Amino acid sequence: MASIEDKRATKEEEEEFLNGPLSLLMQSVKNNSQVLINVRNNHKLLARVKAFDRHCNMYLHRCPARTFMKVFRVLENVKEMWTEVPKTTKGKGKPKNVERFVSKMFLRGDSVILVLRNPHN
Repeated sequence: MASIEDKRATKEEEEEFLNGPLSLLMQSVKNNSQVLINVRNNHKLLARVKAFDRHCNMYLHRCPARTFMKVFRVLENVKEMWTEVPKTTKGKGKPKNVERFVSKMFLRGDSVILVLRNPHN
């Protein structure tokens, strides 16, 4: 009996990965395409997903990216973007867009808000 239930549960998980809300992540892993991940604290990550699970825990990594010259390949890192407002006492500070690059990152699923496919890929 347990084996039949296990098979049924496994089949449901596979169906969820192929057609459900996790299908975007599955396609990203298979096609090595970029996704834009909106996380807490208004940070955004532009990256390629190497692995994920049903809790949206993700392993993001650097990978070869195509450039204008086919011979030359560039290593691409995870790009993290956010806006900072400086805390100054004199007048208003202008918001500043900040970026940083990380070569490998494990992203915990509870901080993920939204995952979008990169339209430029």
